[in-house]
Amino acid sequence: MSAQKNQTQTVQQSSLTKRKFEPLKVLMEWSSPSRIFKRLSREKFATIGAIVFLVAIILFFLQEWFLIAVMVALVFFSYVLSNVQPEEIVHQITNKGVVTGGKNYPWEKLISFWFEQKDGQEVLFLDGVERFNFRLMILLGEKKPEEVRKILSQYLPEENPQKTWIDKAGEWITRQIPLEK
Repeated sequence: MSAQKNQTQTVQQSSLTKRKFEPLKVLMEWSSPSRIFKRLSREKFATIGAIVFLVAIILFFLQEWFLIAVMVALVFFSYVLSNVQPEEIVHQITNKGVVTGGKNYPWEKLISFWFEQKDGQEVLFLDGVERFNFRLMILLGEKKPEEVRKILSQYLPEENPQKTWIDKAGEWITRQIPLEK
């Protein structure tokens, strides 16, 4: 019995020595706002307000109280987002994964990355899978996409996903109904 126990301990020790436990090494670090911030003009809010008011009148006659409440909540939410500055958060790319806002995303849970331009800012997107698929959107701030790409491409493939019909429809509506001049 003790010989079997010693053999098990020896196997466990040899497997531990074969595994390399690398210390955490920060490869790149920067800080940026937590989200894209765009202050909405009065003109834009007036346009949104007029559209919501007209739709609310129609919904009032249809007695859709819940939809009216949802629309008012969304208008309030957009007002708050356009008037409250986002907080600055720190992003790190390490040898073990990506850390953003204090939350760790190991390489094993990340699938791919790509870059896009949104509202005049460079944005890094990371697709991952945990219980469900998720997508991280990280503003690059002053960092150059080439610098970030150089490090990320060692761990993840760069794959720009196909646009879905919802993405295309949203872009079409935005082009057709400009809220600002």
